[in-house]
Amino acid sequence: MKQLHMFDEVFDSQKVFRRLLEAMANPGRRCSIQLQSEKLFGDDPAVLAVAMTLLDAGVSFCALENPTLTEQILLLTHAKPVSLEQADYLFVSSVDQLPMIVESAKEGTLENPHASATLIVGLPDVQGEQEVRLSGPGVDGQLTTTLPNALAEAVRLRDEQEYEYPQGIDYIFLLPESDLLCIPRLVKMEEC
Repeated sequence: MKQLHMFDEVFDSQKVFRRLLEAMANPGRRCSIQLQSEKLFGDDPAVLAVAMTLLDAGVSFCALENPTLTEQILLLTHAKPVSLEQADYLFVSSVDQLPMIVESAKEGTLENPHASATLIVGLPDVQGEQEVRLSGPGVDGQLTTTLPNALAEAVRLRDEQEYEYPQGIDYIFLLPESDLLCIPRLVKMEEC
């Protein structure tokens, strides 16, 4: 059998999953998945590494206006492509799409807040950063850090939705050099 990639679906997925857990448990911390991403081919290897780690036939996804990525994710994970409003995982390839996506994404319910969407946002380049203060689960008191402008804007868009606690959407950001940075739904951000 001919392999299309060198990414080990068991061992490399475990490593990516551990990095995702570390980034999600420690909002604002950057974690690298570059070694695992390099084993995949295509335009978005880090996105595919996250997709292969999180998705399977039991979940749904949407890669809005990106048929190539939709096809790649479908072939690698067998997850079900659905509309933006129904998707468990949303793959965002352009920050210009964020206002519409954040407004339409599943936010969960008071009874099942975990039924919300997770947005995987690729940031191919970082143009400017700003200092922010993060607080909430995973942050000891408050954390002052710098975030790329596009990432901070995405969190602001989410906060403007004024979700009722504990509803909201989770963010997984893929920065240049295959770094992960996560902002879970209950983490709040304020500008310094």
